[in-house]
Amino acid sequence: MRIVVVGASGMMGSKIVRALGSSGHSVVEASSKTGVDAIKGVGLDTAFEGADAVIDVTNSGSFGEGDALSFFKQAGKNLLSAAKRAGVPHYLALSVVGAERLVENDYFRAKLVQENLIRASSVPYTIVRSTQFFEFFGGIVNSSPAVEGSIRVANVRLQPISADEAATIVAKHASGKPINSVQEIGGPEPLNLLEIARELLTATEDARPVATDPDVAYFGVNLAPESLVPAAKAISGKQSFHDWLSNTVSA
Repeated sequence: MRIVVVGASGMMGSKIVRALGSSGHSVVEASSKTGVDAIKGVGLDTAFEGADAVIDVTNSGSFGEGDALSFFKQAGKNLLSAAKRAGVPHYLALSVVGAERLVENDYFRAKLVQENLIRASSVPYTIVRSTQFFEFFGGIVNSSPAVEGSIRVANVRLQPISADEAATIVAKHASGKPINSVQEIGGPEPLNLLEIARELLTATEDARPVATDPDVAYFGVNLAPESLVPAAKAISGKQSFHDWLSNTVSA
């Protein structure tokens, strides 16, 4: 299959490119590095020509930074218009589990707008909603507020997944038929953010204490503890956070 990855130079994009290549697919890497600009619509028609699938992993900076809504609206419109012109039979986009419960945050609200553009486009699609990647928790913990030297984290339960496993699942879905719906994916086990933070700090020999604080929001949003756990029908990865962290620290 000829599969286009838009956002191929990013963290997830590069992992998806590798996963597709190892499965024998012909991969088109579409990013600013290859002359493709989703915001300006430059290079899309050439990249999408003859594509059996398009994977959209475009991103707008980090959570809460930049004009995410403007980015995803403009990029989404350009990408979907190009997909229509090329007759792309399967458009897959990566989104976030629980996005509809995180609308107070600009980034997650923008992801919902992106999803709605896809649903309304008439292009056959799959939306893969993933839980948080293991790789993000260093930043999440270190950006958490501190009170009297103690890191305070939100009281939320998560089911994170390794980015490599998420990439493999996305690649597999892209090579299949569009489901015209949402597929959730997550890791093998739910964990409290407090558990994750403590294990991460221990593994990195960081002596700072950490505690749950009911007044601390998750990316600026106050949530019920189970709000970000995927539904029972979610596809689960196999690698645990503990095993991933052990391998990462020892590498």
